[in-house]
Amino acid sequence: MSSNHNHGHDHCHECEHEHHHEDEELTTKDKILTCIGVILTIIAYMLMNKLQVISIVLYIIAYMAIGYKIILKAFKHLFSKDMFDENLIMTVATLGAMAIGEYTEAIAVLVLYMIGEMLQDKAVDSSKEKISKVLDLKISEVMLKEGKAKRTEDVKVGEEIIIKTGDRIPLDCSLISESAQLDMSALNGESGYVNIKKGNEVLSGSINVGNAIDLRVIREEKDSTISKIVELVENASRNKSKTEKYISKFCKYYTPIVIFLAVLVLICLPLIFKVSINDTVYRALNFLVISCPCALVISIPLGFFVGMGAASKKGILAKGTIYLDELTNIDEIYMDKTGTLTDGKFSVSSINSTSDYTEDEILEYIALAEYKSNHVIARSIIEKYQKHIDESRITEHEEMSGYGIKAIIDSKQVICGNNKIIEQNNIKYEKNTSIGTIVHLAVDGEYKGFVILSDTVKSGSKKLVQCLHKNGISQVIMLTGDRENAAKQVGKEIGMDKVYYELLPQDKVRIIDEAKQKGKNVAFIGDGINDSPVIASANVGIAMGKGSDIAVETADVVFMTDEPDKIIEAINISKKTKMIVNENIIIIILAKILFLTLSVFGMTNMWIAVFADVGVAIIAIFNSLRIFKYNEKIKK
Repeated sequence: MSSNHNHGHDHCHECEHEHHHEDEELTTKDKILTCIGVILTIIAYMLMNKLQVISIVLYIIAYMAIGYKIILKAFKHLFSKDMFDENLIMTVATLGAMAIGEYTEAIAVLVLYMIGEMLQDKAVDSSKEKISKVLDLKISEVMLKEGKAKRTEDVKVGEEIIIKTGDRIPLDCSLISESAQLDMSALNGESGYVNIKKGNEVLSGSINVGNAIDLRVIREEKDSTISKIVELVENASRNKSKTEKYISKFCKYYTPIVIFLAVLVLICLPLIFKVSINDTVYRALNFLVISCPCALVISIPLGFFVGMGAASKKGILAKGTIYLDELTNIDEIYMDKTGTLTDGKFSVSSINSTSDYTEDEILEYIALAEYKSNHVIARSIIEKYQKHIDESRITEHEEMSGYGIKAIIDSKQVICGNNKIIEQNNIKYEKNTSIGTIVHLAVDGEYKGFVILSDTVKSGSKKLVQCLHKNGISQVIMLTGDRENAAKQVGKEIGMDKVYYELLPQDKVRIIDEAKQKGKNVAFIGDGINDSPVIASANVGIAMGKGSDIAVETADVVFMTDEPDKIIEAINISKKTKMIVNENIIIIILAKILFLTLSVFGMTNMWIAVFADVGVAIIAIFNSLRIFKYNEKIKK
């Protein structure tokens, strides 16, 4: 079914939403105390040989300044289901190091941990006010029909308002005027305009691109469509699955095992091997220092940060390390059509003559008629024509909103536009069911032909779907607000597994939520204002960097170019990153087991223990840096 040829102009608004960091962020106070602790540690180290008591006091103050929050969390979680986390082992290990006089090592471990936390906070919470700009879609004040301004939130059902050309409609209404032409791209993501007749519903968020119109309010602001979009973004953000930190998952198993073994060392060495109490305590504390998760705390977040850096070099920006982890588990990928898989720009796809006029003449007369219009379709036709327009040939020109153009060109009466203007002037023609936007031409009352405009599919979109299947994605699905015929045609051309069409934002969210309820991990790629709720709802929401600001700010991952095939690189970099992180864990654990075994039998001292921890951390760090040298291999 062809879409109507409408005239108007586009408006763009932006908004953001908030991602909630699953752990409490480090405050400015924490950072200041950490800096103070480092300074006190340096002073204490310098005074150790001269003023030992003062030095020890400074070490203790520094330790508490840096580690108080970790210690508090460890005690707070005692005897709870979350007690075996990194906070507990950090507390036990560093207190043990302090107890045997290894003050610098204990504090260094805390400082490294805090640095890791600061980097994590910075990456995950790069945008603090993502929801604030959503409110730009809401209009605070509206003009009543009697000419008085009123706060939108105070407007009641039944009141009548006026919306001028170019203004966004703030409330859901019914149309009082005879007709209206609306830009509904904020709701359905499509670049075409919609014609509304008297008595029909007009949704808030639409832009009036025709003449000024009168409307009657049918819903208060709190129940309006735009309010629902804002609510969808907020709720989807809050309900996003809260994946635990990689290190926290591991420490749930690692911590209790290490603590149990340290206690076992304290009990068994004196009883079975007749080791002295002092030597036993030394070995047990040495055991704890070696077991300190410093290498894990540093290398695991670093591995993900390096992965983020490698991705950013390819124009893929992840807003937190958690999303690299999520990308490795994606089952299905959902995509918007317009602007993501297609260019989002109209182009003349065919010129058709049904008379003695040549195709060139058809295009020429339509271009002349459309010359004075600012409509996106008019611009596309003139761009196709590519010849100089002689304005003197156009003696009369009338643009009829929602219909088309009437003009006198070369002393001939020219009518061009949608089927409505042709039928209104009783011109005989055969209706066309071609997919796309059709502009008809009639000259002196006779039908001459038509042009079809379409939104072109991006080069590479078809290959993208094939590559995603080869790279382990079970289904690639299109979600669009476009009409059925156009959506199915694009879906068939690209090779989509499924196509959902004529969707509003809440419909897209529902489809994503249904997939998640079935246990699927889903990613969504979009670029429009209307995509923000579904971007927020997906396990990983992805936005095209040149799309609307609301989509970019809402997304977890942003492609800085209009290339949706970046998703393949993003997934493969994520998998490579996770593989190296897993390698680091294996290296660290094997090294820990070796040195812990040696410590039990008294074959290590504190310096070896420190080397076992810090040295392994350095090895893991260099292994993480391999991600930067990784050349992406895409299955094609």
